[in-house]
Amino acid sequence: MKQFVLATTAAVMLPVLAQAASVDLSGWTENGLRGNNNAGTWTVQGTNNDSVVQSINGLPTVFFDPTSTGAQGTALKGSIKVETTADDDFIGFVLGYSDGEMNSNAADFWLIDWKQNTQPLGIEGTANAGLALTHVSGDIAATTLTYGGLWGKTGVASEKQRGANLGSTGWADNTEYTFDIEFTANLIQVKVNGVTELTWTNTDNGGTFGDGAFGFYNSSQNAVRYAGITSEVAPSIPLPAGLPLMLAGLGAFGWMRRKQRS
Repeated sequence: MKQFVLATTAAVMLPVLAQAASVDLSGWTENGLRGNNNAGTWTVQGTNNDSVVQSINGLPTVFFDPTSTGAQGTALKGSIKVETTADDDFIGFVLGYSDGEMNSNAADFWLIDWKQNTQPLGIEGTANAGLALTHVSGDIAATTLTYGGLWGKTGVASEKQRGANLGSTGWADNTEYTFDIEFTANLIQVKVNGVTELTWTNTDNGGTFGDGAFGFYNSSQNAVRYAGITSEVAPSIPLPAGLPLMLAGLGAFGWMRRKQRS
């Protein structure tokens, strides 16, 4: 009986860090650049409402949970796939996003985007092929650029890092990629197909990231599917102080009990 109590106590004490839960996207909403909502059409699918397809080739658009004020401390996983051969533009994610920031004079969020091919676009600048991390900060509403500076990473968009392996390599048509994104107060880490591509410890805003929602991002790219989205506690979040020692003590006590009976 005592062994049962010890085992049960240990099981209860263990944090449920490895239990990923499906993310229900049915309550999420869209923001388009400078208030141009419906820049994207996001259609939620899947038995658990954990997948979504964006079907418009238009201005920058994000799809996010408007009720979320804090995604920090989470790790999100899933897959991303462009289901067309007709275009070569941006797919990706936003972190720390708040409702209306695509039309804000004080935007402050992080953009993870992936362009298939390098493409100059006049005063918009040149969008380089590959995966990148960018801090969007400032008056995005006032910019006269069609893509708000997000195309060529100018003005409010300051590129911070490019992918370790995919920094100049674009995504492939009709190819599914898995992604793992960890977002904490001082770390953004992105893995593609299990390989770490971006690891950024913030050097802006006093060393911590602004909190907000996690979301998906498209710009001038249609037929993009985000599927099987799950969320869990970020692996880098430490265990409660003293918990490893307590569990070790419980294990030792159980070993001593077995030793006494042998």
